Amino acid sequence: MNTGGPRAPEGYDPAAFEPFAVTVDLAVFTVRESRLHVLLVERGQEPYLGAWALPGGFVLPRESAGQAARRELAEETGLSRSTATALHLEQLRTYSDPDRDPRMRVVSVAYTALVPDLPEPRGGGDAAHARWIEYRDRGPLAFDHEHILTDAYDRVGAKLEYTCVATAFCPPEFTLGELQQVYETVWGVEIDRPNFRRKVLATPGFVEAVDGPPRRTGGRGKPAALYRAGAATALHPPLLRPEGRTS
Repeated sequence: MNTGGPRAPEGYDPAAFEPFAVTVDLAVFTVRESRLHVLLVERGQEPYLGAWALPGGFVLPRESAGQAARRELAEETGLSRSTATALHLEQLRTYSDPDRDPRMRVVSVAYTALVPDLPEPRGGGDAAHARWIEYRDRGPLAFDHEHILTDAYDRVGAKLEYTCVATAFCPPEFTLGELQQVYETVWGVEIDRPNFRRKVLATPGFVEAVDGPPRRTGGRGKPAALYRAGAATALHPPLLRPEGRTS
């Protein structure tokens, strides 16, 4: 029966190769209350029943890995598909150890998502619960998800230095103080405020000023000006993380 997929060329036997499944796993980061959080799900079925894991799922027969990742991101965060599509999502790498999943041979395409602070998530698929958990307070994870999460964290920390990806953690309009908080939270270091402000504003296209009244951020200082993400994607020169100033 023709299922609508491509037909094998004559003389080629797909049954000669052992089948395997393809999944997507998502390392979703956000900054909440000045701390880096990651989206985790409590598994509602075996294997690893009751263990915490990264959200994700199997790639459906007629969708790409990228489409599956967007679908899972929308399902686990409770956002609409259109809103989830607008969030920052990028492919991390492929994890293909033959024994990474006890059910069968499963190859996972991992993605990293950076999102502004969102409402509490909801579990979906084989997840019993979903929760934002502080990155440094997480416990053991199912499958090889600890490896995936560590790789994703390292990638994000490095990309803050040479890309404008930090704005993905911010709301549509933000202050330079809120942007600086992203860097300090992810890197775990203190940053000199005047120097940071000077570097951001001197980088063409990093941020754009927003017309309108400034935002009062608390304290006795004057209200802070608002900005939005600019059109640039790369930082020239890079914004290198300070050394030896752990917060």
